[in-house]
Amino acid sequence: MKIRSLTINSRAEVIVKIVREVLTLFKVEIVGRTGEADYVQLSVVNRQSGCEPPSVMTEVFLFAHDGACEKFHFVSDGKADEVPRAAVHRAIKRNVYAFFRTRFAVPPAPWGILHGVRPTKIVHRWLRGGMSPEEIVARLGEDYDCSAGKARLITDVAVRQLPFLAQGNARTVSIYVGIPFCLSRCLYCSFPSNLLPSEKKLRAFMDVLARDLDAAAEDVRALGLTVQSIYIGGGTPTSLPNDFFAEMLKMVYNAFYGSHIAEFTVEAGRPDSMSAEKIAAMKEHAVTRVSVNPQSMQEVTLERIGRHHSPEDIVRMVHEIRAAMNVHINMDVILGLPGETAADVERTMAAVTVLAPDDITLHALALKRGSNLRLKMETEHVELPSDAETRRMSEAAVRAVEEVGYRPYYLYRQGYMSGDLENVGYARAGAESIYNIQIMEEHQTIIGIGGAATTKVLGIRSGRMRSVFNAKDLVTYLRDIDIYIEKRRALLRAEYEEETP
Repeated sequence: MKIRSLTINSRAEVIVKIVREVLTLFKVEIVGRTGEADYVQLSVVNRQSGCEPPSVMTEVFLFAHDGACEKFHFVSDGKADEVPRAAVHRAIKRNVYAFFRTRFAVPPAPWGILHGVRPTKIVHRWLRGGMSPEEIVARLGEDYDCSAGKARLITDVAVRQLPFLAQGNARTVSIYVGIPFCLSRCLYCSFPSNLLPSEKKLRAFMDVLARDLDAAAEDVRALGLTVQSIYIGGGTPTSLPNDFFAEMLKMVYNAFYGSHIAEFTVEAGRPDSMSAEKIAAMKEHAVTRVSVNPQSMQEVTLERIGRHHSPEDIVRMVHEIRAAMNVHINMDVILGLPGETAADVERTMAAVTVLAPDDITLHALALKRGSNLRLKMETEHVELPSDAETRRMSEAAVRAVEEVGYRPYYLYRQGYMSGDLENVGYARAGAESIYNIQIMEEHQTIIGIGGAATTKVLGIRSGRMRSVFNAKDLVTYLRDIDIYIEKRRALLRAEYEEETP
């Protein structure tokens, strides 16, 4: 549906964002004065009660081209255990959602108005407050119009995470090392990565990375922190040439490895970046978890999305890693890739599950502005599967992992996801990734090192999580490394440094 203009009786950024999120959910486009539109104007007027908990009445006016105006009103109430401002925002969003459901008879969205990246955080808060899983499922439906299936999914995930989140204390941290290089750029990718540069530029990166690692290791020692897990991501870390890859692993190992390490992960990504020498280097440096990301096991799809390998190459890669080392293997599959159907996903899942990985992550395609796919959709009319077909893909994929005994253990959502779905990690019992749980639930400080890395520090003193970011641009990261080291150090010291009498 297209409208020419949207008016809201508030200029507050958060209110505008809330209303626009619902428009995006129902694929409503604002085209401006000159564009062809189904309606001239949509006006949203919110009125808040003065009572506690707050109540919000929302009036919605829909203006047609002939001047006719349809008027609707909806009321939603806050709850006593909500922060008043959050209750108002939820009520507004629920009212606007109810307008579209009522006026246009559209089916409910699987997640209702639950929009955030980490919906399990709400469940954890309620669990800490003493609510039972059954009460939480009901509350998600009542307050957020969340479907019973999605409500049960995030509740089960949160409950499964509890013993992992209980490990360690406020001074337990994890390490993320960003290697921002790839051998080629996939069609859907929007990550800040660079094609593998010359050996001279790689050497410059390695020298800066060494300084970055040394500084972070010194901060860990000086502040008395304990490293629980190490995660090397990117980009594709294994895109580094053999000698550079081994050198990088050795630096990371020397900086942080010890008996306290519960998990050491490397994103290996794709077969065209792997070699026997890299497998040997991972074994030598005690890597415990390797990500192998086929995305699809359909050859025509791999060609379409710019992956320079075959399904057989994926199979070979998994077998070679298994033969060389005792390691957990994670595999990623993307749902909603261009040209695919639910039948394709069924075949992919059959090919993946027969390899018996320890962990399978099901990603719903997120259409990002920085991807080549977004450009091709606009210029070459590349089409994606419909939301309905993508949901059928999800049903097929979930059925496949559950049939072989995997259970969901972490979940996150992104903007512009196909089918209004989510990304979910499924693992066999005992193979859950500690790092994946900690980074998604923001329950632990993550120290970021390397290109495009983010450091997120728990608010031990400040009461809120704070972040600092290394530059996404490689030239800037190499040039300004001392600035990024000092920003990270200042943030860590502000929360962890012991106060002198």
